[in-house]
Amino acid sequence: MTLGDKLSNLRKENNYTQEQLASVLGVSRQSISKWESNIAYPETDKLIRISELFDCTLDYLLKDIEETTHNNQSNEEIHFSPKRLHERKSEKTVFGMPLWHIGKNARGFIAVGLNAHGVIAVGLKATGFVSLGTLSIGVLSLGMFSLGLFSIGLFALGILSAGCFSFGIFATGAISLGVISLGAIAIGDFSVGALAIGKYFALGDNANAMIALGDTEALGSVFQKTGELSAQDIIYVKHLLDTSVPAYLSPAKEIIKLFL
Repeated sequence: MTLGDKLSNLRKENNYTQEQLASVLGVSRQSISKWESNIAYPETDKLIRISELFDCTLDYLLKDIEETTHNNQSNEEIHFSPKRLHERKSEKTVFGMPLWHIGKNARGFIAVGLNAHGVIAVGLKATGFVSLGTLSIGVLSLGMFSLGLFSIGLFALGILSAGCFSFGIFATGAISLGVISLGAIAIGDFSVGALAIGKYFALGDNANAMIALGDTEALGSVFQKTGELSAQDIIYVKHLLDTSVPAYLSPAKEIIKLFL
């Protein structure tokens, strides 16, 4: 069995088209076709990448194997691996990616794997429009370490983030840091929490900010109040927000007014 025969068999067993394999190896589809036809041969670095991708040895790729029953059995033993059994890939593609791909290093419209990349990605390390993983990066991201436009995780970083430790424009969590911050410990321009520390506004059991409203303790540089606000207090606090908060924070200011 020639190198070209073995390469063709390995590609088909793993559900790769010539175009897909060419993309992974960084060569043209014509190069794959020439290799499989034994018109040309891969360079050493490409052979190493092929052996890693298909979980076989260089010795197997480079040595000719006669197509006898004995050698076919040996061939099966060489190629047997959990990766070969579990990796699956759709032949249909979307924007050059398989419609779905399940494998160790999955890349597809829907990808599931240790390192998954796709529009919808699930894995130990997931990157996608919607991603779920221990390390998760995406527009909508859920994971232990989560980074995204909308982010939920133990450690969450995003425009809108929620987590045990949360960082974002709008952050909520046990410990949160953001423009608008809600949490047991909340730090931000506008903070609401048991312990609230804010630049302009803080509301909580213990509050510290320019405008501080606390149930137990309040420390404010311009206005401070413990306990319930009177109707006159609410009018005054809203006036202070309108006159003290920069224009670029106006949307956040209007949200904070809803807490009054």
